[in-house]
Parts: sequence; C-alpha cells; structure tokens
Amino acid sequence: MPHWDVVQLSRPLFGEPVPEGFHYRLDFVTPEEEAALVDDLSRVEFALFEMRGVVARRRVAFFGRSYDRATVSPPLPSFLVPLRARIAAWANIPAENFAMALINEYRPGAPIGWHRDAPQYDIVGGISLLSTCRMKFRPYIRPGTHAPGVGGKRMATHAITLEPRSAYFMTGEARNGYEHHIPAVTTLRYSITFRSVR
Repeated sequence: MPHWDVVQLSRPLFGEPVPEGFHYRLDFVTPEEEAALVDDLSRVEFALFEMRGVVARRRVAFFGRSYDRATVSPPLPSFLVPLRARIAAWANIPAENFAMALINEYRPGAPIGWHRDAPQYDIVGGISLLSTCRMKFRPYIRPGTHAPGVGGKRMATHAITLEPRSAYFMTGEARNGYEHHIPAVTTLRYSITFRSVR
C-alpha cells in the first residue's frame, strides 16, 4: 500500500464528504503560475469532443497516451512537464507514469456529464484554473445493471467545490467505485488532467 507524504482531506472545507481515495489541496499553483498557464493555454489547439454521437459543449486537447492505440496524440507540451512532476510527487509516483494529459476548456454553460475515467487508466490527477466548480460523485454501476431505489433515479452521494488553482488526485474507491460529473460552469474554466496507465 503506498504511503502518502501529505495529509489527506477525507472531509474537506465546510464538512464536505468525499469518497475514500480522493485527495485535495488548495493553492496547488500560485496566482502567477495560473496566469502563466492560462497564457500557455491560449496557444493550445482545442478540438470539439464527441462521445457516443453527442458533441460536448467543452473543448479538449489530448497529449501523450490516447484512449485507443490507433490514435496518435502529440507529446506533452513543455509547459505541462513541471506541473506533471509536481502532482506526481504528491501522488508518490514517477512523473512518467502520468502518460496522458487532457486539457478541458469549459466555456460558460459547459458541463461534463456523469462518467468514470477509462479503465486502462489508474490514478487520475487534476488542476483547476480560473473559476470555481462543483464536483459531484455517485457510486458507479456497470452499464446494463439497474440502479437501486425507487424508479432507478440516481443521486450524488458526495460533492466538493474545486477552487481555482486547486488540485486533486483519485485512487482506490474514489477512482474505481464512483463516477463523477461537473455541472455547467458560469465563467470560463480550464482543467488539466493527468492519468497514469495501469
């Protein structure tokens, strides 16, 4: 079992409960670092993202290891390398283990729906930039199985506010036993997500 060198916030600010294995840190980057990252992001070529025939309202840029081996993604840009090293050190893994990076651009009104990260990835780490959002969790149920409860309606069981310049990483139950989503944002937000390969 890995040893984490930081205190895990299992019950973050304002008593918000999070699933076991969710680690959160405020002020992971400074305001100056955030401004430099946003400047770098202004030169990133974003693309529309389509899943199951539906085009998402967010735009994306992929780097490194892609979802499927037939697709080739550009290598990690140099401005992400120090950030990857910092979040990897926090998660106590070699930086190279974070083989994939995804940048999401959330314009006002853009959400991300309920999902669990692709199974070929293990630890998931993320950094939030520019605006606050709410990250919600609910237990993951395999496709084709019925949700418990009346009418099968599923509700969030945990939630946390992700502040600008904060970071998180997910392992264990938070990563594998839950899915998460972010409701539509009201102001521009970027997220930088790193994923390690199983």
